[in-house]
Amino acid sequence: MAKVYFSTWNGELINNAGKPEEEWEESAYNLPATYDDHRDSKAFIGWDGVSLFNEDVDVIRLAMEYAAQYQVYSEACGRCAPGRWGGQILYDQLDKIARGEGAVADLDHLKEIGKSMQITSKCEIGKTVPNPILDLMTHFEDVFMDCIENQKPSKHYNQDASYIAKITAPCTDACPAHVDIPGYIEGVRDLRFDDSLEATRQTMPLAHTCGRVCPHPCEDACRRTNLDEPISIMALKRLGADWETDHDYNFFHPLEKKPANGKKVAIVGAGPAGLTAAYYLAADGVEVDCYEELSVLGGEVTVGVPEYRMPWDKYQKDIECVGDMGVNFIMNHKVSADDMRRFEKEYDATMIASGTRLSKKVRCDNERPEIQGYWGAIDFLDWVNLYEKFDIKTPKATQEQQMLPGDFVDLTGKTVACVGGGFTSMDVVRCSIRAGAKRVIMIYRRDEKTIIRNTTYEEYHEAVEEGVEFIFHSAVNTMIDEDNVLKALDVDKFELVPDPDGGRPQLVKIEGATERIEVDYLIPAVSQSADFSHLPEEWELEMTSWASLKTNGKDYMTSRKGVFAAGDCEYGPMTIVNAVGQAKRGASVMSRYVHTGEVTLTDDEIMEDHLTKLKVYDKKEKITGWLPGLARQQSEIVDVDIRKFNNVEVNMGFTQEEALAEADRCMRCYYIAMVQA
Repeated sequence: MAKVYFSTWNGELINNAGKPEEEWEESAYNLPATYDDHRDSKAFIGWDGVSLFNEDVDVIRLAMEYAAQYQVYSEACGRCAPGRWGGQILYDQLDKIARGEGAVADLDHLKEIGKSMQITSKCEIGKTVPNPILDLMTHFEDVFMDCIENQKPSKHYNQDASYIAKITAPCTDACPAHVDIPGYIEGVRDLRFDDSLEATRQTMPLAHTCGRVCPHPCEDACRRTNLDEPISIMALKRLGADWETDHDYNFFHPLEKKPANGKKVAIVGAGPAGLTAAYYLAADGVEVDCYEELSVLGGEVTVGVPEYRMPWDKYQKDIECVGDMGVNFIMNHKVSADDMRRFEKEYDATMIASGTRLSKKVRCDNERPEIQGYWGAIDFLDWVNLYEKFDIKTPKATQEQQMLPGDFVDLTGKTVACVGGGFTSMDVVRCSIRAGAKRVIMIYRRDEKTIIRNTTYEEYHEAVEEGVEFIFHSAVNTMIDEDNVLKALDVDKFELVPDPDGGRPQLVKIEGATERIEVDYLIPAVSQSADFSHLPEEWELEMTSWASLKTNGKDYMTSRKGVFAAGDCEYGPMTIVNAVGQAKRGASVMSRYVHTGEVTLTDDEIMEDHLTKLKVYDKKEKITGWLPGLARQQSEIVDVDIRKFNNVEVNMGFTQEEALAEADRCMRCYYIAMVQA
């Protein structure tokens, strides 16, 4: 919260004119009163109002500069006269007044045009740009009239000033990779799949992947939800990538690769974070060596995410796209502490993107890795996917330990229990169905609503259709074995007990309700941890309380200068899109660091952080001016009686007709925010 001189943000009206600064009221919102470590903000203006942190702000020029920012975007769209020409009039009239050449009629004209844009513009950027301008004209009418009546420039019109603007949207802000979602949807709507794909790859090189296996937090922040149903954003993302691949086009890179600049970096790990950092660093002219322990590229998406959810040939195209930017991949190389020491001497910076591939324990009684039938989720998924995708046979040692009848994961006639409640556990149970298990159970401490929130609605319900049993509010108490062979589990039952103080309800064990379930396998998928054996001990890299590499979460440099971290190893197990978002930011910082030795953020990145704190999406907003009741398109999925016996891709994606209908539902909710620093 910040003290403000004046604010109309989100309907609040604070006017501290005439009061000493120590008596100023605070805004109820996380407004960017401090721009960065070196500068305070003077003003913030955006789609939902205006806030002044300094009484010396030139409000006329502030309004004019905001209208000027809109010109870039209104010209790019040009789909409606109010949005395009109205914006030009706003700027021209405000500039005229700010120059000291305005008339009272100009003020009236501004109000008329602003209100007309609010009502008749086709998209949100045209509807909302007038909002703060009209606020300033209403509450600072005397300032406007002073310039008009005395034919004088506004007080800072001829002075240098810093105005920093950013375009955003609620969906874009909610996306960890800050993908230009309205942009790629617009490309689909116009049947310009090249434009759609390039809009995605501006910040997300793995378009095939995140068009299929993303938890799509963007859809939770879609303004269309306030009207009827959210846009099917994730399903529309894959269209551009599939179009490129299906037509065998060369890769549509949104960034032209810059000439080599003589700088060189090492990246440890070729999963989503490593691939993303490599792509953008290489595009910036930095030479990139990316080291991968496995014999295949792609990290956990390759060896962990099943074929039915993420077909290998599609992910391979994403990897080839990264390679096409000139990245040098070094496979079958497990980086050691000596390697890391060498990297520090031979490279200008290093990015650790090694992921989390160690399955954590359930923490029940008699939990011992030597028990046959106890199988960590990561190792289980490795051998399922290596066989399905690359015909790599399961080794003898694993066959014997896990009682497999052959050289692949065959669970015919077996009962499998998985403990977890996220994507990894969902992959385990659905793969178990496809491996022939007669009964598959997921044991989860929380409820159905939480598991859907942790994964997706579609993922959960597809698993239920396939025959997975979910036992909620439960936890494994004890593993029962005979001669180190798993036979059963004692499973405790819990109930949610409300907190009398209004806090989060607590899970309380129901005495006497423990159930014994006969099983052949227990697969823990509660979480994963990172293997940091490759880090030199003498570096003493600072760690978080959950045993991941600590950074400040903004520039992704670790406690050792020149060593960056992104993805699971930095935050703990996360979604692919989170890893991509971190790596994109980390690559941007690294690209400047290798030249200057300094860690800095761009204005665009600083504004991203401010808007994330402020929150762009308002779930209480009442949407008007749009036709409600347009049904969300549902892409066809493979029938359950077919898909549960094989690994064909379950979701077939939209037809062209479905894609166009869904893209037409998008309200193009671009907003402009601007800070005077």
